[in-house]
Amino acid sequence: MFHHAKELQFNARVSGPDPRFASLLLEQFGGMNGELKAAMQYFTQAFAARQPYPKVYDMLMDIATEEFSHLEIVGATIQMLMNGVNGELKDISEQSEIMQMITGKAGKENIIHEAMVNPMFLAVSGGGPTVTNSQGVPWSGYYVDANGDLTVDLRSDIAAETRAKITYEYLMQFTDDPEVKETLKFLMTREVAHHQMFEAALSTLQPNFPPGVTQGDPRYSNLYFNMSKGQEARGPWNEGKSPMLGETWQYIDDPQSHVETSDGLRDQSPVGSSMSPEEADKKSKEVSELRSREIKDSVPKGSNQWSRYDE
Repeated sequence: MFHHAKELQFNARVSGPDPRFASLLLEQFGGMNGELKAAMQYFTQAFAARQPYPKVYDMLMDIATEEFSHLEIVGATIQMLMNGVNGELKDISEQSEIMQMITGKAGKENIIHEAMVNPMFLAVSGGGPTVTNSQGVPWSGYYVDANGDLTVDLRSDIAAETRAKITYEYLMQFTDDPEVKETLKFLMTREVAHHQMFEAALSTLQPNFPPGVTQGDPRYSNLYFNMSKGQEARGPWNEGKSPMLGETWQYIDDPQSHVETSDGLRDQSPVGSSMSPEEADKKSKEVSELRSREIKDSVPKGSNQWSRYDE
């Protein structure tokens, strides 16, 4: 169950109204990298983890709930940045502040431009937060990544925190309000904290690479195809050992010739790989049995219940 405390997690403040930045900040309210997306993603992922991985479930629910707290902070900041606008929209007299703002051709064109960029923000919501991004595009459940496998989901979460962090970093460049910047810095830093939490949780699941249970085919897992001609670049992504599997990278300088001489890679043999195809198949079965056992052993046969309540 959820319990709401009316005090914000972080004491959000603004120095004064700024409707333009309020519109930009909607990106973190209802955008694809925003707080609602993060909250719903971790909340959804947690269900599949509840019984087989209760500790990870606990972490996902804690972070999901914190993300709802961050959504509240963003919404409160948007509302404060729009301070007074809703009241002005209620004043239909030509003396109202908002009517004075749009007097003249330039003023009217400016308001029309703002409405075209995000028609929902002023024309429909009256200046309150909307569940859209900064362009007025509605939030969608399609933003949520939940695949039912923590070796996949936790990597999606790390990526989500990374994108949210850089979005806050960009947003900070579009406001001069020191109070707003403090709020954005707090929210950005929490993305850094969550990133590390997800990394730590992923490390407790062994093995966790490649994601899922099926191993890659060692005939192809360490091939690097030089698909563009010109000045060549070499680095740890195509020479030396691969970082996760410890295989030796095989640099294919002429991909077309290599494909033609290997019957479309059908005749490709493992070179520099740590396993043979047979060993990879064996490991796939071992990981499959491990994951299946972890899940099956955690779910009672017959009746089941989600929570246990103390007498």
